Amino acid sequence: MDPTTAMYVAQGLHGLAYGMLLFLIAAGLNVIFGMMGVLNLAHASFFMLSAYFGYQVVSLTGSFWMALLLAPIATAICGILMERFLLRKVNAFGHLGQLVLTFGVALIILALVKSIWGTESLPVKMPPLLEGYVSVAGLSYPIYRLFIIALALVVLIIMGMLLYKTRLGKIVQAAVSDAGMVNALGINIPLVFMLVFGVGIWMAGIAGVAIAPMLTVFPGLADQVGMDAFIVVVTGGFGSLAGAFIISILFGLLNSYGIQFLSQFAPVLTVGFMAVVLAIRPHGLFGAKEG
Repeated sequence: MDPTTAMYVAQGLHGLAYGMLLFLIAAGLNVIFGMMGVLNLAHASFFMLSAYFGYQVVSLTGSFWMALLLAPIATAICGILMERFLLRKVNAFGHLGQLVLTFGVALIILALVKSIWGTESLPVKMPPLLEGYVSVAGLSYPIYRLFIIALALVVLIIMGMLLYKTRLGKIVQAAVSDAGMVNALGINIPLVFMLVFGVGIWMAGIAGVAIAPMLTVFPGLADQVGMDAFIVVVTGGFGSLAGAFIISILFGLLNSYGIQFLSQFAPVLTVGFMAVVLAIRPHGLFGAKEG
């Protein structure tokens, strides 16, 4: 493979890996909004919190795999507690109450991580199994980035099976369409929605642990990746998992090739694309029109 082609392939793989990470975060946010109608401004903060939990587990056990298992679960439990004891109290105030509360929770999480872990960047060592490089079409490429792509695909398949092929998934879909009818059948709707919220946070938690060996863990992690994830959700359309997936991959590629060829304009490429999309389709590329 000639150097130019190798460069294009490498940047494409970089973009795909980042896009899949974005999808994990954006999909969780989309699941929560699409099925519960909750605008969660603290979503990226839970993503960051999971990265810190992952760092702590690796520090205590030396096992990245243990961190990948436990940290997202611990983060999901924190999200469930927020939904159960805080978010339900403000649902009567609509989206404004949700935005104010979740923004406050985001600030609390930021203050907590700074007080517990400090403000310095904390490195997380990747497992020996995923160190090094592998040949992809004659190109030497980091194994860890390929692992991230595979991990996101596995989570996507699990979520698809859970939501569309199981009884729980059918209950969730029915509850979204007519919560009153499902509740009349004796199904605990608040419990179902609490579980949905936890699953959405769990997905962001997986992304937080996965990204830690690549970017290190620091208090600005939520701002760095969270804004991109929110743009993905808005551009793809609230409630559309397909939109989140397609736009995540597109934004990952825009970010990767933009840094390579248009470094001065790379930070605004995704924002510019969002502006164009919303000017044409205010509900997003794949979002359903209201009313």
